[in-house]
Amino acid sequence: MCRHLAYLGPPVTLRSLLYDPPYGLLRQSWAPRDMRGGGTVNADGFGVGWYPAGGEPVRYRRAQPMWSDTTLPELAAVTTAGAVLAAVRSATVGMPLHETAAAPFAEGRWLFSHNGVVRGWPDALVPLAARLPVRDLITLDVPTDSAVLWALVRDRLRAGAEPADAVAGTVAEVLAAAPGSRLNLLLTDGATVVASVAGHALSVRRDRDSVLLASEPFDDDPGWQAVPDGQLVVATASGLRTRALAAA
Repeated sequence: MCRHLAYLGPPVTLRSLLYDPPYGLLRQSWAPRDMRGGGTVNADGFGVGWYPAGGEPVRYRRAQPMWSDTTLPELAAVTTAGAVLAAVRSATVGMPLHETAAAPFAEGRWLFSHNGVVRGWPDALVPLAARLPVRDLITLDVPTDSAVLWALVRDRLRAGAEPADAVAGTVAEVLAAAPGSRLNLLLTDGATVVASVAGHALSVRRDRDSVLLASEPFDDDPGWQAVPDGQLVVATASGLRTRALAAA
């Protein structure tokens, strides 16, 4: 499986989220503490997206292991942002290893990540993908389950669905078509983060004016709280609420 995180709050350096924590994404790329879905490392690529003040998100993605990249540490030390989504990737066997397969996926102000796997790929998703516009299918970033999940969520957003409903509806639809799938999704527009917990772990840490959501805690701060499976989280820097995924 993959590992991902999202942050909203006062501007912080990317380094403080990715490199400085004792169990941050850098360490999770080679020594994750919770890989209940299988795999041992997250060495098949990584990505980070952040929001410059008043602008659309910027992304940095690579197909190599995070620990082998020599540019990101310098970039992360001098880049600050109040909204960040980042991930390290453990590719499902048979799926391509390319930087376009690494989260976050993006359109406009949206950033998206998937931690998990769609069972029965690709056949299980054929009926759902068939309802997408042909242009969306032939312009996918990469032929992976995560990219198709993003296309399904994005299609709902374009149709006017609220972000929480777009994520919850997609998870419900995919679980019905592919039972046993692991569908921990993150979606943000830089002001709100929506996260699903379906088959894998998610923890949340709320501080006075910030929120962190992560596949696993990146330090031993007692403020981290595990989110139960089957929940949808909607978070802003100033508040957080949960609901059952079944309430889509």
